[in-house]
Amino acid sequence: MSYRIGSGVDFHQLAEGRELWIGGVKIPHHKGALGHSDADVLLHAICDALLGALSLGDIGVHFPNTDPAYKNIDSKILLQKTIALIHQEGFVVVNVDSTLCLEAPKIKSYVPEMQKIVADILGVERKDISVKATTTEQMGFAGREEGLMAYATVLLRKKA
Repeated sequence: MSYRIGSGVDFHQLAEGRELWIGGVKIPHHKGALGHSDADVLLHAICDALLGALSLGDIGVHFPNTDPAYKNIDSKILLQKTIALIHQEGFVVVNVDSTLCLEAPKIKSYVPEMQKIVADILGVERKDISVKATTTEQMGFAGREEGLMAYATVLLRKKA
């Protein structure tokens, strides 16, 4: 097959006293995401989408939260390691479409920087990375600001 599609999703609790990293960008907020790594929900969803496109398992298979090597790791490193696996399989990224679900903070002003960070790691143009956000209209855990989630879809192409 010359093209493969993958989807990924990730969820993290929000808590006081943690930094909030989304898309490789530190965002000022009174709560941050809980996790073994820096808990960057967007980058984790993109990693899972990449891995899923080639049936390579998920982020937990490659970077288990039981491994101390990944404690507090910068998720940009996880994305770099993931794209290296994709390249080893002979594929490159065509584009990424992603959606964040969170009540606060508003991320619109951070989206261009997120796009640039992800694009640089994946070896594509900024315009090939879509980052959108929505609230849950104050419903559910995201609406109560107890957590956040991200969805990502990727298209891969076999290298020529």
